[in-house]
Amino acid sequence: MTISQGDMLPDATLMQMGADGPAPVQMADKLKGRKVVVFAVPGAFTPTCHSAHVPSFIRTKDQFDAKGVDEIICVSVNDPFVMQAWGDATGASAAGITMLADGNSAFTKAIGMDFTAEPVGLMARSKRYAMLVDDGKVALFQAEESPGMCELSGGEALLDNM
Repeated sequence: MTISQGDMLPDATLMQMGADGPAPVQMADKLKGRKVVVFAVPGAFTPTCHSAHVPSFIRTKDQFDAKGVDEIICVSVNDPFVMQAWGDATGASAAGITMLADGNSAFTKAIGMDFTAEPVGLMARSKRYAMLVDDGKVALFQAEESPGMCELSGGEALLDNM
């Protein structure tokens, strides 16, 4: 079943690069008592993700801050080393966007947003979406029909519906 507005997000352990290397991050801890934007991409460094999706949240970070969003989290089915390199390459990390790796796709599968595109080498990846989560509950959910599109799930589109 795909997650939808009004649902509580399941807890999951994702990974983030820390000072001492990869470190686990509990989604429940990130979300409890906070307003958080979570957006997901099919893959780090892939064309639409790199040139459109992440930049849309870098451009709109201050506007989300002004609306009381405590944190913006980017999730991808990649390893934490790749997510750190991608955050550095795009400027997302410098902009204050948290880059989390869902290496085994557990979170992505738990919310029903997984897909596989074997012809292009994307296995057990995340569909493209963005959501506003308030204290663990999905307040707004916007998913793309096609992984190559970034219209409903971009930073500006999410802001327009807040």
